[in-house]
Amino acid sequence: MTGRAAVAVTLFAVAMVATVVIGVLSGRGRGKSMAEWSISGRGLGTLFVLLLMAGESYTSFSFLGAAGWSYRYGVPIFYLIAYLSTGLVVAYFVAPLLWTYCARHRLVSIADIAEHRFRSRPLGVVVAVICTIFLIPYVQLQIQGMGVVVHAMSYGAVDLRVAAVVSFVVAEIFILASGLRGSAWVSVLKDGLAVLSVLFLAIYVPWHYFDGPGHLLDRLVAEKPQWLTFPGAGGGTFGGAWFVSTIVLNVVTICIFPTTVAGYLSAANPTALRRNSILLPWYQLLLVVPMLIGAAALFVVPQLANSDLALYELVTDSLPAPIVAVIGIAGALSAIVPMSVFLVAIGTLWGRTILGRGLPDHRQRSWSQLVCLLVGAIALAGALIYPKALVNLSVLSYEGIAQLLPAVLLGLYWRRLTAGGVAAGLVVGSVIVLGLHVLGLDPLGGVNGGLIALTANLAVAALVSLLRRRTRVLRIDIPLPPARTVHDG
Repeated sequence: MTGRAAVAVTLFAVAMVATVVIGVLSGRGRGKSMAEWSISGRGLGTLFVLLLMAGESYTSFSFLGAAGWSYRYGVPIFYLIAYLSTGLVVAYFVAPLLWTYCARHRLVSIADIAEHRFRSRPLGVVVAVICTIFLIPYVQLQIQGMGVVVHAMSYGAVDLRVAAVVSFVVAEIFILASGLRGSAWVSVLKDGLAVLSVLFLAIYVPWHYFDGPGHLLDRLVAEKPQWLTFPGAGGGTFGGAWFVSTIVLNVVTICIFPTTVAGYLSAANPTALRRNSILLPWYQLLLVVPMLIGAAALFVVPQLANSDLALYELVTDSLPAPIVAVIGIAGALSAIVPMSVFLVAIGTLWGRTILGRGLPDHRQRSWSQLVCLLVGAIALAGALIYPKALVNLSVLSYEGIAQLLPAVLLGLYWRRLTAGGVAAGLVVGSVIVLGLHVLGLDPLGGVNGGLIALTANLAVAALVSLLRRRTRVLRIDIPLPPARTVHDG
């Protein structure tokens, strides 16, 4: 191990120990209830809600994927900022509604919402299972992202698999002890390092490799103009129609995403959620920096084999080991925090809706913790043994969860929506999503296949609900034949 690698690995080890300590201590003196573990007892203020939900949007993808997409495709990556910021406009109105409904009926997950609203336990179970299927790939992606980040920041000294195991162990320790509150406290460390790293790179990279950001942009316009117009450099896949349809789909989906709803429900009151919706869009602007660095890498390392390493190639090439370590730690924590929130969400879905139904509160929490451990182990195994198996499913994840919109949110606005209508729409939407992917037709005509599926889903849910309601009304209104009387002869 070289001297630079030794410095980076030592600082990384210290940071992981600090992460565990912060996460575990955050739960001391708190109750052992299911609500405390899963949604922090609905007691987080504006700052912690902001940090927790920022941790969801600023993941390892922000350090790897955002720069990588910018390097490979160009301007289509701006869909990321567009939907995260626009989604917060919707959240300003939706989040307080979900918080109020769940607080009134003591609900802690989107499966709870579906089951309570439609008085249908089977529907709640279906929602829990679908969420689990589509969240596991996100857990695995964060584990693999952590591996890539740590391998890069340690100059190759830490193996990808070792880093994956470390991320699993660190996250499991503090979420089993403290649940969602532990994730919120670790977000303080993570976001502090992430903001400092991004602001530093925004100044350093353009001036180190160019004569400032203006010169970088001038070269980009002159030498790489296709990166600045749709469909970018991706061969026509990510055109204007895809950009708009993907934003629309993601805007409505992010408001019902299981981990997002968990963040909503952790708030002390609806006012904290409204403030979060106002403040968080400013945080999303930091994502411009990794995108800018991805563009810079086009000129510094033009033949980069793995575009996801664009940011860390420039970091390790030009900065001293301690600074590389700090930026690497920020990237690692950006994997651990969202991974822990995903695991808590999955554990809550199973511990509350499926395995712990009718059990005392503390038994539900125990089941949830066990599920967290098992699901984390499954995702870790996928990352170590079959790194592409679950990752391929992640393409479907957002589009799949989008099909839960009628079950989780629309039913709170439209009283005529029925459980049968929701189930029928969910089947149709899911079949379309899977069919388009199997046939290689997503996007279809340039439009995101998930939005097409959701449109069909909503149409079927509305039609079936109206027909069933009309049938019930007809049955009530049809006059009954007069009762027959028997006369004695």
